[in-house]
Amino acid sequence: MTDPIADYLTRLRNAIMAHHRVVEVPASNLKKEITKILFEKGYILNYKFIEDGPQGTIKVALKYDPATKENAIRCLKRVSTPGLRKYTGYKDMPRVINGLGIAIISTSKGVMTDKEAAALKIGGEVLCFVY
Repeated sequence: MTDPIADYLTRLRNAIMAHHRVVEVPASNLKKEITKILFEKGYILNYKFIEDGPQGTIKVALKYDPATKENAIRCLKRVSTPGLRKYTGYKDMPRVINGLGIAIISTSKGVMTDKEAAALKIGGEVLCFVY
């Protein structure tokens, strides 16, 4: 597998399109950090790290509106790919839907949202956009 982050986002996207409640993805430290950010920002209902075998899995419970049955995540878009990395400084941080969405950035201080990275005045690799 060349791009595990794209695979993670695609599994979430496919589960949303199929209206699944829970999706399982192979775990890695970067995927765990992205999952924590999605939970903190309210895009997913819950998550659980299962340590089985050498790699482990992440169980993600997707969040749906009880009345309209619509998912909290409208779009998951991979920005930086293995073939074309996208980096940004803190001064020209990308704005996702004029500040309504989040950009997940991998920085030297760890994985964080665009607003947190701008507040700490550090740039990094733009992993994905979520809204």
